[in-house]
Amino acid sequence: MSPDALPAPYESAVFPIGDFTTEAGVPVPGAGLLLYAFYDAADGAVRLDDGRPDPAEVVERPVILIEHALTGDGDAADWWSGIIGPGLALDTTRYLVLCANCLGGCQGSTGPSSRHPDGDYWGSRFPALSIRDLVVAEKQLIVDVLGVERLRGVIGASMGGARVLEWTFLYPELVEAALPVAVSARASAWQIGMQSAQIRFITTDPCWQGGDYHGTGRIPAEGLGQARRIAHLTYRGELEIDERFGTDPQADENPYGPYWSPQQRFSVESYLDRQAEKLVSRFDPATYVILTDALNRHDIGRGRGGMNRVLGTSQVPTMVAGVDTDILYPYHQQEHLSRNLGDFIGLSKITSPTGHDGFLTETRQMTMILEKFLRKAELLAQR
Repeated sequence: MSPDALPAPYESAVFPIGDFTTEAGVPVPGAGLLLYAFYDAADGAVRLDDGRPDPAEVVERPVILIEHALTGDGDAADWWSGIIGPGLALDTTRYLVLCANCLGGCQGSTGPSSRHPDGDYWGSRFPALSIRDLVVAEKQLIVDVLGVERLRGVIGASMGGARVLEWTFLYPELVEAALPVAVSARASAWQIGMQSAQIRFITTDPCWQGGDYHGTGRIPAEGLGQARRIAHLTYRGELEIDERFGTDPQADENPYGPYWSPQQRFSVESYLDRQAEKLVSRFDPATYVILTDALNRHDIGRGRGGMNRVLGTSQVPTMVAGVDTDILYPYHQQEHLSRNLGDFIGLSKITSPTGHDGFLTETRQMTMILEKFLRKAELLAQR
């Protein structure tokens, strides 16, 4: 990797990756991905005059690639606070930690809300993507453009975990070790049904306009909000939600009145409304559709001879982790990976009342898992 290509510490840059063609054969000319780089100066290391770490030293470090979840972004040090930084599990004085916004995204990478080469928005012309497409595009950035030759570890949860698995089968020669968290070998029918319902909320919103709403001043915000309400319930644990909210009314509201009213809510309704508002303020509905559909298409075994067969051919040392109360990707799915992966190096269970989001909320447990994983990855790299 060239030191000149490295973004400033904890900052990002958009890198052109050239023309991209999806697995289904649709061209995306002039694609680009936004990449964050996280690194700090090691003790005693040479610094530049402005105090920044010397990029020439940083690019010689082992590279850790982080894969974000569905509505995440490349700023992994923000959404994984307490995990990435000096002296933390992903120690930025020791590793070069990279995280890119995936293709199809809405925070700097080429997606439906981006400008098409003809000057208009991509909108409905943006093609469907598979998880494999997301990984191939990322490989074009990380390896072909930036020149990274090896990845010490590829780590991700949820949709990020699906991409981790695909890295190990598409490019095993580039990955020294992998850690998929809270994910399965393929989408289950339950997951597809739940996720497809979320897509329907968005695409049946009158403001969807066939997917060509960008620049019209009308966005399918209501549909995205409804999708988020449903999705968020699958991200959290049933016990946690009940313990936090129970049947309490929202303050100054009365859902026990003589007539139902949307202004008279239970406190859990208010909580979900707030989650919807937050996502609508930062996320593009068409990106939500494209990436949710990519999750529906996730299937390690597709075109490779079947799920269990291909898992058994794994050549990349892979540790797996899951959350005991996860209803979106239940722990039995991670146990299935552990039984069938050909180069399996460990299974860890996160114990948490918060469900799927346990990989975000249980910092201490994730720290222990990551430290164990990186120790194993280092030993494997020395062989």
